Amino acid sequence: MLEDHLKLASTCRRLRRGPACAYIDGFADWLHERGYQAKFVLRTLAGWTDWLTAKSFTDEAFVAGYEACRKELSERGRVRYQRGPNRNSLWAATVFIRFLREQGVLAVEQRLILSERWPLLKQFRQWMLQHRGVTHSTMDGYERYVADFIEALGGVPAHYSAAAVRGFVIKRCDGHKVKTAQSITTAVRAFLRFLAATGQCCDGLRHAVPRFACYQLAATPRFLEPEDLEKVIDICTDEDAVGARDRAVVLLLARLGLRASEVAELTFDAVDWQHGRIAVCGKGRRQHWLPLPQQVGDAIVTYLRRGRPPLPVPQVFISAVAPRRPMTRQAVSGVVCKALRRAGIKAPHHGAHLLRHSAATAMLRNGVTLAGIGSVLRHRSPQTTAHYAKIDFELLGEIAQPWPEAPSC
Repeated sequence: MLEDHLKLASTCRRLRRGPACAYIDGFADWLHERGYQAKFVLRTLAGWTDWLTAKSFTDEAFVAGYEACRKELSERGRVRYQRGPNRNSLWAATVFIRFLREQGVLAVEQRLILSERWPLLKQFRQWMLQHRGVTHSTMDGYERYVADFIEALGGVPAHYSAAAVRGFVIKRCDGHKVKTAQSITTAVRAFLRFLAATGQCCDGLRHAVPRFACYQLAATPRFLEPEDLEKVIDICTDEDAVGARDRAVVLLLARLGLRASEVAELTFDAVDWQHGRIAVCGKGRRQHWLPLPQQVGDAIVTYLRRGRPPLPVPQVFISAVAPRRPMTRQAVSGVVCKALRRAGIKAPHHGAHLLRHSAATAMLRNGVTLAGIGSVLRHRSPQTTAHYAKIDFELLGEIAQPWPEAPSC
């Protein structure tokens, strides 16, 4: 209820007399649930609803009223200490409109998306999700390049030729780094594989996509030394809600070698407390059970008891700032980046994958076999796990052959 979050009687009266009166109680509770400073948002929203009343906007024209108010403010400029709506009021109005759309009062804003322009993209996404087990975030990355491909070659796959496919890829990859070029070629190959599987183009056209020079396993894994890794873990204390969450996130990455997306998507039913294990859904949507170390389990329990907001979603980890929502993989990487900065560590890479490499390195140095490491990290190919063998520099020094006409290393 409004009065539970805003004690100013005059402001409450203004909001209840305005066009937002029918929704203001639910909006106040919604703000509190999602971690907003409800008092500030409601107080600033009153300036906008007063303006709506003065301009004769009703509760059926919130979006139009927002656009009109924004236009008026941009034309008259900012006047210090001026009463009425301001930039903060417009921000509060956007939050209020978002609330109405979530409640179904206002229609969701329809934006032109790529799949509406190219129906092939919608079919491609559905096929990849169903038959290849990819995630929506992966498909979002693919669609950018495939949309350019369709725009360049047309929407009739039967007319595609090997020369046209090859020419597009070379032109599209021009000026980009190898990693970006590989992403482009992967997306185009996946699209051509889909077309062939559905009978829309000739089979084997994907072989026309050129490969870019990239020496596999050429670089050594980027990792933290054990003492630096412990500093990163210790810097995340459970003294407050954010610290408890960050500690649980970092321990999952450092002890189990999870990916950022796997931590972000961790749900309550994935943790088997009775048997001390955790279910991880990785690439290809394949589920694996991993043992849950005592330290990691204690950190999760501490976060759930002290820090997790009461948000009714299945994901374990919730964002620390409003609006409250499940963490994304970018937010998980941000937790690692901030922890490295607070610990004063100059890392070779700033992101969640650094801790995954560090976990594999620690296991190898403690005598775990490459097969065991591959099992924990859930690698499909042993060649991927063999990448970590290069960090055992002492063993490599013993087997290295001397260069001709040069002293042995």
